[in-house]
Amino acid sequence: MMPAGSPQNHYPAGHAGLLPGFELLHADAGLLVLNKPAGLLSVPGRGEDKQDCLSTRVQQQYPDALVVHRLDMATSGLLLMARSIAIQRALGALFERRQVDKRYVAVVDGELSATPVAGGWGLIDLPIAVDWPRRPLRVINAEGGKASQTRWRVLAHDAAVPSTRLELAPLTGRSHQLRVHLQAIGHPILGDPLYGDAAVQARAPRLLLHASQLDFAHPVSGEMLRFESAPPF
Repeated sequence: MMPAGSPQNHYPAGHAGLLPGFELLHADAGLLVLNKPAGLLSVPGRGEDKQDCLSTRVQQQYPDALVVHRLDMATSGLLLMARSIAIQRALGALFERRQVDKRYVAVVDGELSATPVAGGWGLIDLPIAVDWPRRPLRVINAEGGKASQTRWRVLAHDAAVPSTRLELAPLTGRSHQLRVHLQAIGHPILGDPLYGDAAVQARAPRLLLHASQLDFAHPVSGEMLRFESAPPF
């Protein structure tokens, strides 16, 4: 936990960062910050084969841990859990009021040109709706979709592939938002089994999307916190 500085880990006495079944980056009396691996559900799914998930593993060590938000199964990176109903509600309110600054790193197909605006940030502003015939997929829908905005900027290009490494800052939190938005502008995320064609899927062993940074005010102390996690790709 840190006030906009380098990451600093706070663990309960006797605990290491890597606990059985999950990686703990931070723990205090109010909340936990975890690093979810790709391929693991955030919460239980339907069916006996979908009961193993990050929240269940954490609750075996921290029975008071409560879900605040989720990451797609294929996405890795930072995830928050609360340690009381009051903190769960407070963190949920921060997300609803867009007072949690979320950053992701992705590698996408093709060469995406940097934007000429200050800071190099571009904006994808396309409404997203459930694709009912193909649930759980989402689709861009100008008439029935919910407003969805994603900021993006170029971090690097790899001309040999070709591909582009991006930093993403979603302003809204729709399901599959980053994946749908990037596909919609012609640059699907490499390894995406839902929104990439066979060639895009074959270019990476996993979805190259990682939740890399969270900035928010601690709901108890009010201290501004930043947590960071380097992408494993």
